Amino acid sequence: MVRKKSIFRTIGFWSLIIVLVVFVAYPFAYMVSVSFRNDTDAFEKGLIPENPTFDTYLQLLGFKESIREELSDEQRQLQELVKNLPAEKQEEILGNIAAERKKESFPFIRFFRNSLLIAGLSALFSLIISILGAYAFSRVWFPGRGLVQRGVLLVYLFGGTILAVPLYQIFVNIGLTGSGPKGMVSLFIIYIVQTLPVSLYMLGNYFRTIPETIEEAAIIDGSSRFGVIWRIIIPLSLPAIITVFIYAFMIAWNEYLFASIFVRAYPQFHTLPIGLNEIFYSEHAIWAKMMAASVLTSIPVVGLFMLMQKYLTGGLTAGGVKE
Repeated sequence: MVRKKSIFRTIGFWSLIIVLVVFVAYPFAYMVSVSFRNDTDAFEKGLIPENPTFDTYLQLLGFKESIREELSDEQRQLQELVKNLPAEKQEEILGNIAAERKKESFPFIRFFRNSLLIAGLSALFSLIISILGAYAFSRVWFPGRGLVQRGVLLVYLFGGTILAVPLYQIFVNIGLTGSGPKGMVSLFIIYIVQTLPVSLYMLGNYFRTIPETIEEAAIIDGSSRFGVIWRIIIPLSLPAIITVFIYAFMIAWNEYLFASIFVRAYPQFHTLPIGLNEIFYSEHAIWAKMMAASVLTSIPVVGLFMLMQKYLTGGLTAGGVKE
């Protein structure tokens, strides 16, 4: 006998869903709203801006010159002091103040480029290594295979704050600190190490669902192990592979702790998390521009999820069914 659903239970369920969606979506909606406002009305009430503008996005993307609307305290004091100076001297000092206001105060493009480079490369290399490693774990027998397969997950027993000092000392000893490029190489290695364990685990489980008879037939036809991986394993494992790439990319894209250790001292190599944090606590803290930068920062990850949603769903549910 099928019981009729209570109308009160249905109303309660959907009310809870609506509250949850609003709770999750409102901060992002407010961030988008502030990004389309002028600096002077960044904190006006409501989600819909009264005077919407695209200036903040145009400035961040380099299509429009960025000029700070407000003078710093030092610049105001300097303007007052030069009033008693000769006209030529006044013109020189005021020109320097104007040039300082036009100076790039929010190098978003540089932050974005650095993060995209380090996140994309580390995710790609992590994916390549994990494909080969996961195939070895799932198809090739060797002494201690089970121990090694479980041992790679031990890295997650230790938090980043515990590993930060030892890792920094290691990279100092091998000469991968002291400059921006060396710091980026250190981050590249760390991000690969961070993402490899789960990548190996996810791909290994997926590879086990692929019938070995397909590979055996290819090997009988003369294919090598690498040929099997390239022509059979990778095409049949695209959902899991894309899932692993997105996971590795997100880890590197949002990572802050190790970036603050290895590249904070080199502004030309700041990643987005470091750059945005520096801007928040600097004299250039302009809320509309910072919210626009935050929106642009979320676009790559959101775009990856939207483009690869069907593959991502397949990858997340992979490994649950065995042959």
